[in-house]
Formats: sequence, C-alpha cells, structure tokens
Amino acid sequence: MPLPAVSDALRTTSPLVEDFVARAHARLLRAPDLDGAATRGDHELTPEFRTLVENVRAAAVLIPVVARPEPTVLLTLRSAHLPSHAGQIAFPGGKVDPTDPDPLHAALREAEEEVGLDRGLVSPLGYLDSYLARTGYRIVPVVALVQPDFGLTLNPGEVDEAFEVPLDFLMSPLNHQQESREWLGLMRTFHAMTYDKRRIWGITAGILRSLYDRVYG
Repeated sequence: MPLPAVSDALRTTSPLVEDFVARAHARLLRAPDLDGAATRGDHELTPEFRTLVENVRAAAVLIPVVARPEPTVLLTLRSAHLPSHAGQIAFPGGKVDPTDPDPLHAALREAEEEVGLDRGLVSPLGYLDSYLARTGYRIVPVVALVQPDFGLTLNPGEVDEAFEVPLDFLMSPLNHQQESREWLGLMRTFHAMTYDKRRIWGITAGILRSLYDRVYG
C-alpha cells in the first residue's frame, strides 16, 4: 500500500512536529523490510537469540507519534491476563493475519482493535527496519503521525491502559539504558527506558532505539 501524503494541517502543527516529519520522510524506509536479514532485534545485544528463533512469523506494530506542540508517542500497557508479555508496555500491534494485505494494514487494524484508534486520524510516514524478536516474530514497525484530537476505546481483553510519553524523552540517548538478567540459562541483555515510573524494556525499548538510530542518530 503506498504511503499517503501528510495533510497540511498536520505538517504545520508545530516546529517540533515539522522537524520530526521532515526527518521521517528523509530517513525512514518507504516500503516495509520484508526480505532483509532483520538486522535489528533482540539478537543485537544477545546474539544467541538468533540461533534460537525458528518458524519466523510476521507481525507489525504502529508507532503513533501524536502531533501535539511537543509531540508524544502513544503506548499501551498490556493486560495482566494475557498469556504472553502480560503487564508490559507495548506499541499497538500484533501478528499479520492472512486477511491483511500488508504490514501497514495489520498495524492500523490492530490499533483499532486494541485501543480504538481511528485510522482516519493516522498518517503513515514510513517504516523502520524489521525487528526480530526472540519469540520468533519478525516485526515491521510502522511510524505514523496521529492527529491529537483522537478518542480511544480500550479493549479490556488486551489493554489495561493507554498513555503518552514525550518523543523528546524517548529520543534522548541519555535516557537509554542496557540491562541484563538470566533467562533460560542465558544472560540476556536488553534496552530499557524509565519514564515517570513506567518501565519500557525489551522489544518496545529496542524498537524505540531503532527509531532513534534511524531518525535522529
């Protein structure tokens, strides 16, 4: 699916939004990275994970950058009752279904299903490199600008909370940490960020680091 143009209303919201959109257009991928080697992923900091991944499955997430005067990123707190990644901070997203024509459609559909984000308020800007998760998902991150006057309806079976974090905080390398812990006999190292007592780590922090590297690094 071709990426639509960003509306004039969003392009002129604020200098900070304009700067982000300009960087995104210049540096993001214009098409999803479906055939590459997925150079980004959990294996960057723990190389053993690549050899553990079998039967790679397709997934997509939406990185919703809200076009406020000081832009933010919309994140979710996954339900504590989910069988995997329960209670963790995540982007809206999930696996690519057979009915999804492409990762963009999957990311927009998942955002609607999880938090009720109207895709009519979302302007996709481009893609990050695919992210290979230790769980076997090959995730395509879709970066998009979101009009700030949205309303949300959370799916209680998937999401406990939705909240925003300043883009400036997430894109500052001073706020990027690396942590380690033992997992299945391996010493796992992963990215982490903490904002207002909210701990963002693992895949979500890794994708945010990927966004920093491509757009600001």
